[in-house]
Amino acid sequence: MTMHLYTDGASRGNPGESGIGIVLTTEDGLEHEKYSAYIGQSTNNVAEYMALLVGLQKALNYPCKELVIHSDSELLVRQLLGQYKVRSKHLQQLYNRVKELMKSAPFKITVRHIPREENKAADALANKGIDEKKNILRNLSPAIIINKES
Repeated sequence: MTMHLYTDGASRGNPGESGIGIVLTTEDGLEHEKYSAYIGQSTNNVAEYMALLVGLQKALNYPCKELVIHSDSELLVRQLLGQYKVRSKHLQQLYNRVKELMKSAPFKITVRHIPREENKAADALANKGIDEKKNILRNLSPAIIINKES
């Protein structure tokens, strides 16, 4: 089975209050999981990486043969594909953790850049995280804490 992970990070101000949104679906579009969280003050790029980290950790709970990651962040996708270098020190640690999770995953991973219009659900969840400040990721280190949405 192929799973699809849609991720988005949002920051109101750059840096500013930030949130993450994740939608995990099957190849036929059936939603398995939706998640939003508030991550405090960060940049948009940090929020994008945090969304991907949480999404990858959630995807590891599903038995699939392939995971297709969809992101509207051109920077994140091009860095993961090796087309851009990670020059920012504050992103390097997050990038390294993402690559580590991808390498250790028991399934094939494909990363795709998509237009914002195709990522509306994850975007709405990222903004919901900021608006509601309901789920809070309290630790922004690579060993992040995930709070379940109630």
